[in-house]
Amino acid sequence: MEIHDYDIFKGDSRQRLCEIFSDLPDYICIVFVYSTIEYKPDGRQKINKEILKHACVVEFLAQEQNKLVKWIKRHFQDAGKSISTSDAEYLAFITGGLMAALNGEIEKTAAYSIHETITRDDIDAVVTPVLDTVAYKLTDAIISRDNTRALRILDELFQMREVPHKMIYSISLKMRQLLAARICLDNGLDRAALMNMCNIRHDFQARTLMSTASKATLPDCRNAVLFCSETAFELNSSAEPESRMIELVTKLALNQ
Repeated sequence: MEIHDYDIFKGDSRQRLCEIFSDLPDYICIVFVYSTIEYKPDGRQKINKEILKHACVVEFLAQEQNKLVKWIKRHFQDAGKSISTSDAEYLAFITGGLMAALNGEIEKTAAYSIHETITRDDIDAVVTPVLDTVAYKLTDAIISRDNTRALRILDELFQMREVPHKMIYSISLKMRQLLAARICLDNGLDRAALMNMCNIRHDFQARTLMSTASKATLPDCRNAVLFCSETAFELNSSAEPESRMIELVTKLALNQ
């Protein structure tokens, strides 16, 4: 039995779960899979002791970028295609870098492309980007003063049925990273410093941030972070969260 993204350390069901774990028949195996929420055990709780007594905790770490790029190239080669290092990095970036998602996207892109070499246009045409990637595109549109594109990207997020609270988290993170990139530029620091400061895995991601930050001022970046914080607070009591998100994007665009 598989149970996905259920936080066993919260809620009123912990005592009942302890009873279940202590009385499971030998022929039953329960697998808790965490892919969209983090597995964060609380050592003070009884249920954590029960888990360690009866279960095995296995962590599957994301692959290192250089190994992931080689893996992507190898899979395209198996499909009779080739892809450049930069486009392989881009594909990893927009899919979140997880092999489970990448495998299907590689097959889809290889089947779609009419060329021997996979292009960026091929990827953009068929690959479904993760929320973080869309948030980066939204940030870039705002900084570039392309308000029409920014609102169109926001509408895409609504069409994807993304929860506004999740959207504001992702957009706020990108604005904080953008502020960090601007600080790095102002202090003569390179991409490596930014990646270390913000725990960024992909060099492509850092390059995008540095390029976008070069178009913005430090005060604008600071104001953007404050605007996001204010909107995040307002969302907790707002009856129209989508309207708050539209107001945020408009305010961020006017700030630039």
